[in-house]
Amino acid sequence: MTKNKITADQLITAIIGGIEDVKGQEINILDLREIENTVCDYFVVCEGTSNTQVSAIVNSIQKKVSREVKDKPWHVEGEENAEWVLIDYVNVVVHVFQKHIRAYYDIESLWGDAKSTQIQTSY
Repeated sequence: MTKNKITADQLITAIIGGIEDVKGQEINILDLREIENTVCDYFVVCEGTSNTQVSAIVNSIQKKVSREVKDKPWHVEGEENAEWVLIDYVNVVVHVFQKHIRAYYDIESLWGDAKSTQIQTSY
């Protein structure tokens, strides 16, 4: 849970940095603030190519956020099989998928009313 007053932008920047550090792919930010009855303000969605990479992305995000903004997730779910790992930072929820699981659940379409921002990576 957030103890210090970090902004969502600071948290998202650290999360994206953690994803990019281990070459996570297809990074998308969904802004949910204009949608009624949402559980958080933002989703950050990305994918890895294997359960090993998904685990690496999750670890990288947690380390980067801890180091840069001194925050820890409120809850982490799905680490056992590393097909879809959810990292809950209360106002920002991160979804790290394997490609086929992301395609199956297609959460970006479920939240189609959200403003979506695709992050361009240089790798």
